[in-house]
Amino acid sequence: MNEITPAEHFRDAEAVAPKALHKRYREPAAADVLPWSETLSVLLNHRSVRAFSPEPLAEGTREVLVAAAQSAPSSSNVQAFSLISVEDPALRARLAAIAGNQKHIETAGLFFVFVADLSRVQRLAEREGLASDGLDYTESFLIASLDAAFAAQNTLVAAQSLGLGAVYIGALRNDAAAVAHALKLPPRAYAVVGLAIGRPDPAVVTDVKPRIPQPGVLHRDVYSTVGEEEVLARADRHALAFRAAQGLDATPWTRLALQRLHSVASLKGRHVLRRQLEALGFPFK
Repeated sequence: MNEITPAEHFRDAEAVAPKALHKRYREPAAADVLPWSETLSVLLNHRSVRAFSPEPLAEGTREVLVAAAQSAPSSSNVQAFSLISVEDPALRARLAAIAGNQKHIETAGLFFVFVADLSRVQRLAEREGLASDGLDYTESFLIASLDAAFAAQNTLVAAQSLGLGAVYIGALRNDAAAVAHALKLPPRAYAVVGLAIGRPDPAVVTDVKPRIPQPGVLHRDVYSTVGEEEVLARADRHALAFRAAQGLDATPWTRLALQRLHSVASLKGRHVLRRQLEALGFPFK
């Protein structure tokens, strides 16, 4: 199916909405009438981009993306995250090696690291002579991690709305301690995820990846597994067709999910993440 352009959005929203949902699920939309917006066009057109053009980004791109990041929701407005723009080529190369030699970390126009950061509140407490026992608990760790994740997603959507491509780098968690050392993070801070952003290389064609059909993830009132096998079978069919079109091996989605999570080895070093986080100042009480 053809790409959805902003012009199409404004000209014929009734046609764009079902087209976008069909591309995301490879199935017709269940609803006959769908509300729509330009933002939804950006969201549903998401795909990971790992090949970047060397063309520089427009002046001010970093600043508006940081503003988008800081416009994300924050629990109690604590703003328990920090964002590091990694610009030194040697440092990027070091992070790429930690992340399994992902070269797009080095070639992206921007590379951000989103940090769950309780250290700022710690410093505030110390300056005010106040206790900071609440920072020791798992809830505070979650607050900081979610703040960083929400900021990262805002940044991704903002970048895509500007016509840029991006991909998350969760593999920074392969060695959280090494990343913290490389970025000189203070205690009570860790890198949640990286985000590589740039102009997509026009020579490398990517496509929207099909997701599990909505009945496989949407539950009404209570959780139910009724019909799950049939829905996942559909997901596998769509995934196989997508992978064939992209020149990838014929591995169904269910097998890919199992490969990623079924063993300790598949975690690629992240099985020691909690131990590393405890050493970085998160007691998890």
